Amino acid sequence: MKSEFKKISVIGLGLIGTSILHAINTKQKELVTTFAFDANSKHREIVSEMKIATFVCDKIHDAVKDADLVILAVPVGSMNSVAKSITSSLKKGATVTDTGSTKNSVINDVNPYIPTSVNFIPSHPLAGTEYSGPKSGFSSLFENRYWLIVNDKETDQTKKLANFFESLGSIVETVSAEYHDKILAITSHLPHLIAFTIVGTASDLETDLKNDVIKFSASGFRDFTRIAASDPIMWRDVFLNNSEAVLEMLQRFNEDLSDLQKAIRKKQGQKLHSFFSRTRSIRKKIIEAGQI
Repeated sequence: MKSEFKKISVIGLGLIGTSILHAINTKQKELVTTFAFDANSKHREIVSEMKIATFVCDKIHDAVKDADLVILAVPVGSMNSVAKSITSSLKKGATVTDTGSTKNSVINDVNPYIPTSVNFIPSHPLAGTEYSGPKSGFSSLFENRYWLIVNDKETDQTKKLANFFESLGSIVETVSAEYHDKILAITSHLPHLIAFTIVGTASDLETDLKNDVIKFSASGFRDFTRIAASDPIMWRDVFLNNSEAVLEMLQRFNEDLSDLQKAIRKKQGQKLHSFFSRTRSIRKKIIEAGQI
């Protein structure tokens, strides 16, 4: 599938940004000119060495001035300052999107700086790993993964953007900002918060016990440590910028956890079995949907 965007700018050269460049380089190298920028000069040097972008720019203005599509792949806490820095450089008719894990906050931070002649269409790829930095990206990251476009209605511009995401291997759906933030609060943000907490609890144990927790880690704890190894800057910004939805889901989780606590204390085996059977079926549905 050919991209209707001939010049694409990627701002932010971490896992998502470099994976986008890898995917374009693999699927549309001869059809698209790419411009890359990161505030970190070392990241720019690494991407230059990898040769996954047509041009790696030292100034953000040079990265966006000719772009038909500008992708903001930076932490959500940085969206405001980045949007402010590119507002005067965007060309008429360009499209700006982002890859942030929170949408209401990004819309509030970016919208005021997008000229009326430019299309801002928020989006979010539901893809990632626990790794970060420019060396962590790979071309197949978005294969068969959902990429959500946040918009109230389908337009010619959203269709073009959806076509581009599909060309990277993604499955595209359109949702509202409010719905996105609630869904991500339970499917991504809360699991990460729990993982950070469990690993933090283990780190607070007495020295001998903590050493043996690390030494004898079973698969469950290893899975939590994988999630808890995610980029701390990104997740700090996520929780600060999606606090309302996260706190709502955390309250629901605490209520369910309290209910399970009572069942364990009262040795209600049937109740525990029913609960675990229900959650097991959800795992099966996730596997059947191909999202593993």
